[in-house]
Amino acid sequence: MPVINRIADMSDEMKGWRHWLHRHPELQFDLPQTANFVAERLREFGVDEIHEGIATTGIIAIIEGQGAGPTIGLRADMDALPIDEATGATHASETPGKMHACGHDGHTAMLLGAAKYLAETRNFAGRVALIFQPAEEGGGGADVMVKEGVLERFDIGRVYALHNAPNLEAGHFQTTPGPIMAAVDTFEVDVKGKGGHGAMPHEAVDPIVAAVGIVQAIQTIVSRNNFALDDLVVSVTQIHTGTADNIIPETAWICGTVRTFDPKVQEMVMRRMEEIVAGQAVAYGVEAKLSYKIGYPATVNDADEVAFAADVAREIAGDVGVNAAGGREMGAEDFAYMLNVRPGAYLFLGQGASAGLHHPEYDFNDEVSAAGASFFARLVERAQPVS
Repeated sequence: MPVINRIADMSDEMKGWRHWLHRHPELQFDLPQTANFVAERLREFGVDEIHEGIATTGIIAIIEGQGAGPTIGLRADMDALPIDEATGATHASETPGKMHACGHDGHTAMLLGAAKYLAETRNFAGRVALIFQPAEEGGGGADVMVKEGVLERFDIGRVYALHNAPNLEAGHFQTTPGPIMAAVDTFEVDVKGKGGHGAMPHEAVDPIVAAVGIVQAIQTIVSRNNFALDDLVVSVTQIHTGTADNIIPETAWICGTVRTFDPKVQEMVMRRMEEIVAGQAVAYGVEAKLSYKIGYPATVNDADEVAFAADVAREIAGDVGVNAAGGREMGAEDFAYMLNVRPGAYLFLGQGASAGLHHPEYDFNDEVSAAGASFFARLVERAQPVS
């Protein structure tokens, strides 16, 4: 069964929802238009409960099945990114500086499609909780929802999520048991020297030379302090300093990201950064302060839930269209917070040849929406069959 026929019939409708969302991108927790659009559709579908204002603009919708049973959670993220769109699409963003460059508009549309089908058919026991989440892109909306107690409040026993995957064959699924996405941390280093004339460096204390020394030394953490078989990325992504060609500035600022899976590796990186920053400050005669912020934890799939979800995906994509041992990657995802407290699985859904995620020319492939919505629907029907 490639897709559920009723959901295939909704393809144009899901495309319309997705295009509206794409034209009206909003960031992090500030999603009033998006949340209102989602709530309006859910009311049209006749879901049993709609709980708004969770984690500021998040929504939990409940659909009752037939008879008693557990509650299964399906999650879609709703926020966009602070990027100027360059797709040239007729449904391109109408808000300069904001666009759906990660496909969350598609995730929301797919979950709405599953919601409409499940509200019509109710061919399952217990309940389904539809989790429409804000602030995946840096705000940790999933963490806020968990801390607000939504999993306990709605008695959600297990949770699932999909994310589109550019350049994975369209409609194919990929996942893996155990860790699938990395933990993500952010670091900043403030360097303070003594400004002066560019022609008289001996009268100044140059923060640029110190900053370059710190950046070069940080690179040795991966190559010389980490066991080669332990996954680790340390990337310096920003250096800001200076105003003119003949001025040695007073300060410099460094920023970057760290990706890990093992807490021991994370602890090692934090320790070495402290040592490097302190040591380089002494070496170059500057003041330097490290600020290290621990971010999203690693996203860890439950092995049994992956096996179940992959079996459901095979109904949609066939055996050749499902890779249940696809390995892990160094990107990060705040669905990790939900998987930390409930069993579940996170899967990728291929969308074919495409610009990469977070790219100004990226656009979600509407042709895969029926496959994603069918997967969500069949998860519920298979997990909680009617007696």
